[in-house]
Amino acid sequence: MTDYDVLRVFCAPNGGYGNELGVVREGSVLPDRQDRQDLAAKLGFGETVFVDDPERGVVDVYTPTARLPFADHSCVGVAWLLDVPELVTPAGTLGTRLDGEFNWIEARAEWAPPCTFRQYASAAEVDDLAVPAPGGETAADLPLGESRGTLYAWAWEDEPAGRIRARGFPARGDGVDEDEATGAAALLLTERLGRALNITQGAGSQILTAPQPFGWVELGGRVFLER
Repeated sequence: MTDYDVLRVFCAPNGGYGNELGVVREGSVLPDRQDRQDLAAKLGFGETVFVDDPERGVVDVYTPTARLPFADHSCVGVAWLLDVPELVTPAGTLGTRLDGEFNWIEARAEWAPPCTFRQYASAAEVDDLAVPAPGGETAADLPLGESRGTLYAWAWEDEPAGRIRARGFPARGDGVDEDEATGAAALLLTERLGRALNITQGAGSQILTAPQPFGWVELGGRVFLER
């Protein structure tokens, strides 16, 4: 079996919650894309990263069903693990930094996949949402011409402070009913609102964002090594 590390990204202050991430530090052991896809499917993480050059930060990311040009929590996690100033992805080169307990990447919102946003009046309404049932409403068949992709339900917890409560329901068909932490949606929402955000998603994950000049957005969170 190929060796890999398991990280948890966008964790709560106590290290809980967040998204699990698989990282194959020696990507050269599986140079073929189909072999990488097969391993990502076998491991079953939301995303698996193959490191092709640890010094330059060259990475290749897969879900269980597809290769991704850019992946939010993967980049936050692997940047922390490699401790490099930038990452090179198929989408482009992005800067990274560590600031206290948070690891940050700087990415562009257009690199994120489509997302459908639904704003609610209160955090309690978001908490009470049911996971869409199989065959029920998903982000892929919403009315009124809304975008395909993750259905991102959100509400202000404290608007002046930029605090948001959110939940994400993917429509990618790989068996994930609810995403615990969706950095890509956080990028898009930050661009839409034009302000820094402190997002609590899922059962307790924390995602931080900050808009930057020239269309860049910083995305940050805590990273812990599980094994």
